[in-house]
Amino acid sequence: MPTFVYKGRNRLNEVVVGEKFAPSREQLEALLRREQISLMSAKEKGKEISVPRLGGSQKVKSKELAIFTKQFSVMIDAGLPLVQCLEILGSQQENKYFKQVLLQIRGDVESGMTLSDSMMRHPKVFDNLYCNMVAAGETGGILDVILQRLSTYIEKIVKLKSDVISALIYPAAVIGLAVIIVSVIMIVVIPAFKTIFEGLLGPGERLPLPTEIVIGISNFMASYWWLLGIACGMIYYGIKSYYNTPGGQRVIDQLILKLPIFGSIMLKIAVARFSRTLSTLLSSGVPILESLDITAKTAGNVIIGEAITKVRSSIEQGQTIVEPLKTAGVFPPMVCQMIGVGEQTGALDAMLSKIADFYEQEVDAAVANLLTLLEPVMIAFLGVTIGGIVIAMYMPLFTLIGKLAGGGR
Repeated sequence: MPTFVYKGRNRLNEVVVGEKFAPSREQLEALLRREQISLMSAKEKGKEISVPRLGGSQKVKSKELAIFTKQFSVMIDAGLPLVQCLEILGSQQENKYFKQVLLQIRGDVESGMTLSDSMMRHPKVFDNLYCNMVAAGETGGILDVILQRLSTYIEKIVKLKSDVISALIYPAAVIGLAVIIVSVIMIVVIPAFKTIFEGLLGPGERLPLPTEIVIGISNFMASYWWLLGIACGMIYYGIKSYYNTPGGQRVIDQLILKLPIFGSIMLKIAVARFSRTLSTLLSSGVPILESLDITAKTAGNVIIGEAITKVRSSIEQGQTIVEPLKTAGVFPPMVCQMIGVGEQTGALDAMLSKIADFYEQEVDAAVANLLTLLEPVMIAFLGVTIGGIVIAMYMPLFTLIGKLAGGGR
C-alpha cells in the first residue's frame, strides 16, 4: 500500500501536513474527511517529481520572470484555464530550466495542488514574496490583478538594479583599462628601459630614487605576477567566505552603509526596495506581519533586515509602525513621517509606493552625481600614475644629457 504525503486544512482552518497509508488518492481523501481534514494536495511518497539537471545555468533572470508574469496575468484575465496558461507559457520558454519548472508546476496544478504551493517547490525561481502574493491572489480571486502587480514590481526592481549597474560600467571599464595599461608598461616597457640604463651607468653611479622604485616594482610584477593573481583570488575568496557567515555579513553590510557617498546610495537603494516590496505586498492583501517578514528577508542588507524585523516585533506587541521605524535609526526621518501619515490615513500601501518612486529617482540622481565626481578623480589618478612612471623613466636621461652637455663645454 502506497504512502501519501498530504497537505490539508482542519476544522479550525489550520494547514496540516502529514503522511498516511492509502490504496489511492480517493481513499486518502475519504480517510482524511473522517478526521475532518479537507485535502488540498497529495503526492505518493517516492514518486514526487523533481526537476532534472539540465545543461547550462539553472537560473531564471528577473527579466524573464517579469515577462512570464505579465503574460500570465493577461492570459488569466482573458479567461484561459490555469493549466492551459502554464502549458502555453512553458512550451514557449527559451530558457530550458524555466520551461521544465513551468511544466512541472502545470503537472502539480493538474493533480490538485494550488498554484502557490507548486511554486513554493521551486524557491530558486519563485521566492517567498512571489509565492505569498500568488496565494493572496488565489484566496481573493484576483490572481490576474496580483500577477500584474508582481510584474510591475519585478520590472521596477530590475530597472533600479540595471540603472545602477549601467552607470557603474563606465568607471569600472576605465579602471580595468588603466590596470591593464599600467601592467603592460611595468612588465614589458620598463625592463627595456632598465637594460638601457644599465649600459649607460658608470662605475659607482646609481639611478635616481624614483626610477629605482619604479624598476623595483616592475621587477616584482614581472617575476611574481602569478603571486599577485593568487593574492587577489585569495582576498576575494576570503571576503566572500567571511560575508557568507552571519557575523561577517552584518559587519560588511554595516560598513557599506557607512561608506562616504557610496553608503548614502546603498541606503537609498535599500529604502526604495523596502518601500516597493512592502507596498506591493500590502496592496495585494498580504497581512502586515507576514509582509514585514517577507520584506525583511528580501531587504538585500542585513542591517535593514534587522531593523524591519524589530518593526515587525513591535507591531506584534500592538505598537504603530512609525515608532519602531524611528527607533531603528536606519530609515531617514522623511520616510518615517510619510509612513506615519499613510498609516493614519489608511493609505499605507499608496504612501509606500510614493516613497519608492521618490527614492528610485534619488538613486538615479545620486548615481549621476557620483559619475560626475568620479570622472575628474579617475583622470587625475591616471595622469598622476602614468605621468609619474614616465617622469621616473626619463629622469636618468635628463641626468645623462646634463652630463654630456657639461662635458662638451
